[in-house]
Amino acid sequence: MYEALVFAASLRQMSPGFAGRLIVAVPQKGPLWQKDPTLRNGAVLEALARLEAEILPFENEVFGQDYPYGNKIEALRVLPAQEPFVFFDTDTLITGELSEVPFDFNRPSASLRREGTWPKPTLYGPGYDGIWRSLYDRFELDFDSSLDLSQPEEYWQRYLYFNAGFFYGACPQDFGARFLNYARTIRDDPPVELTGQSLDPWLDQVALPLVIQSFGGGRDSLPAGYLDGASSCHYRTFPLLYARESDHTVATLEEACAPNWLKKVLKSYEPIKRMVYQGRGQKVRALFDQDNLPRREQAIRNRIKSEGLWMR
Repeated sequence: MYEALVFAASLRQMSPGFAGRLIVAVPQKGPLWQKDPTLRNGAVLEALARLEAEILPFENEVFGQDYPYGNKIEALRVLPAQEPFVFFDTDTLITGELSEVPFDFNRPSASLRREGTWPKPTLYGPGYDGIWRSLYDRFELDFDSSLDLSQPEEYWQRYLYFNAGFFYGACPQDFGARFLNYARTIRDDPPVELTGQSLDPWLDQVALPLVIQSFGGGRDSLPAGYLDGASSCHYRTFPLLYARESDHTVATLEEACAPNWLKKVLKSYEPIKRMVYQGRGQKVRALFDQDNLPRREQAIRNRIKSEGLWMR
């Protein structure tokens, strides 16, 4: 909820031209949750209202405590039908004018800021081609047109794969219904080619490229440099933000958190209190050369942890 508050503050600060609705979708208490997941913090709710964010509750019918990443799938059903939408994870900053992003909502896409996290082909096969082809065949989709032929065979980037930190389309309810159908089918009745492949936490990112392909989208639908670039940053955690993101992104975070009325709320969240307000983020930043970062995220995490500065 504190990340959502920072997202809203950065949106209002950096995108004054945004004329759409800002919706915070919140799961409700139910049988699929061991604890109540609803947003009940009065100070946070008041701050979100001041930032003109709408709270929309939704019920979990398929996912919940066992797979909270499924929230982003089930939340889509409560968004306004037949309205273009962009979904963002809460651990995102808006760093530029969203109204200038050239979305083609009839050709959906998602974040390409990812590593080759899934699948992990086993020694005895099948390989990437066999695993992904089995999923496209299951849902009667054109596998060959999804391939990036500039990448070598059996290399993960040849296959359509996204980070689910943002995605967009023409209608959230249509997109969400198909996303839910594909994800539930893969979870409950996976093709035999997926034997030995972990779907937790990757299920949403396994289903997402299939959904995007089914609606005529793909990896090249959005010009590079906007989302995950000049207009937004999916930072994942505040220590990672300070370690590897641009000076502009760090300044955007600190400026978004600066107003006293917002600081009174955000300082209740330990990672923001320590990283932003007490300066530990700048200590993390000093550990790295942002122009020469380790290639693997895990190496960045390990260095931060070794200095006792990791928080989330």
